[in-house]
Amino acid sequence: MALRTTRRNDGGSTPDGPSQPASGCETHPVDELLPPVKLITTGLQHVAAMYAGVVAPPLIVGAGVGLSPTELALLISASLFTAGLATLLQTLGVWRIGARLPFVNGVSFAGVAPMLAIAKEHGPKDALPVIFGAVIVAGILCLLAAPYFSKLVRYFPPVVQGTVITLIGVSLLPVAVNWARGGSPTAPGFGSVRAIGLAAFTLVAVVLCNKLLRGFWQQLSLLVGLAAGTLLAFPLGLADFGAVRDAEVFALPSPFHFGGPQFDAAAIASFCIVMVVSMTESTADMLALGKIVGREADERILTAGLRADGLASALSPVFNGFACSAFAQNIGLVALTKIRSRYVVAAGGGILILLGLFPVLGSMVSLVPQPVLGGAGIVLFGTVAASGIRTLAEAGMESSGNTILVSVSLGVGIVPIAAPDFYNAFPEAVRTLMHSGISAGCVMAVLLNLLFHHVGAARRSPTGEAPGATVPTATPS
Repeated sequence: MALRTTRRNDGGSTPDGPSQPASGCETHPVDELLPPVKLITTGLQHVAAMYAGVVAPPLIVGAGVGLSPTELALLISASLFTAGLATLLQTLGVWRIGARLPFVNGVSFAGVAPMLAIAKEHGPKDALPVIFGAVIVAGILCLLAAPYFSKLVRYFPPVVQGTVITLIGVSLLPVAVNWARGGSPTAPGFGSVRAIGLAAFTLVAVVLCNKLLRGFWQQLSLLVGLAAGTLLAFPLGLADFGAVRDAEVFALPSPFHFGGPQFDAAAIASFCIVMVVSMTESTADMLALGKIVGREADERILTAGLRADGLASALSPVFNGFACSAFAQNIGLVALTKIRSRYVVAAGGGILILLGLFPVLGSMVSLVPQPVLGGAGIVLFGTVAASGIRTLAEAGMESSGNTILVSVSLGVGIVPIAAPDFYNAFPEAVRTLMHSGISAGCVMAVLLNLLFHHVGAARRSPTGEAPGATVPTATPS
């Protein structure tokens, strides 16, 4: 069914395009266009928060397929470039594609393990073309399935939303802890007092800036903390300008630089599973972001957002990029700064494109050491978990069913965090789904919600709806 163009009372936008504010109503903060200086600086904060997550997958996969340093730099630039395009598609939107929320997209880490498996099976020469072919097909699947997948929103009442949002924050905190130690056991000073001390210094700097600064500077507390931590890293020997000296000034993306796509059935099946996991996580992230910015992610917004994931993933391999999905760490930044404008994140998307086109600029962003990102990450990811706890408090925990739902879902979601190899003996499809604490906990929360609020209760209800399971709805797509 086609989407109907509607006008929101809050003056916001719909997936059909931005609407004008209703008479006497102010523009919704999501649609507020900030001054250029504020757009660029706050957009840069989003880039700093996601940069490590964008470059990690191409670094791992590039090493797995045996790329030379020059080719590896090209793969990283491609990931930055395609992440920028995907973010612009989500924030600004085209037709019925794009959530039009401050929603950051980048390379999905869920695809790393299957990509390494493909590299091992097909060898260095054919690995990337096979990966690109599988990503294109999986992206098209996501684009076509979006209107149907988004109907699952009725199974995401506040108790499920709160559980998933909390899990997003909890799942990301170990990442911040690893960054605080140095990011990799091969990194200089990994786990040393210097590295952890630098992370602690950055954490304190961000907290103090948020407490002592006011107005615009308070909103830049993360950027100020990152800058302070990076400056301290140089005398500690935890940062250097080597990456800047070796980087190219300009590099235009070359379509299918590593060869045209090849379509292998096993690789396609593997990536279709990855895409379903990514859609589950993107749905959870959009619900979380909608809560934070005060614009509920209803069925239409979810459909438009998932379409953007699918289209960006299908187009990304053309420019040598991988599958794209939501970056949950930026949700914490929105909650921390309270800047809800989607144009801020769009500015971040523009910066990502520039970093992809001008590798020397990307190398300057990479000067920020992992321990500095770790200290800031504890604040960001903890903020997401706090938002989830607040949502749970609003959902009401008087029901024993809700208590069991939350406790079991959190427990299942924490399993792959506490024991990453817990599902190693299971089939690949199960490992792909359950390896992420977010997707594992999300699936469990939805199943338990069905058990406690739909099975039996829905049949007894005259309307067929489970009591207490109301969520925002809209005209079906």
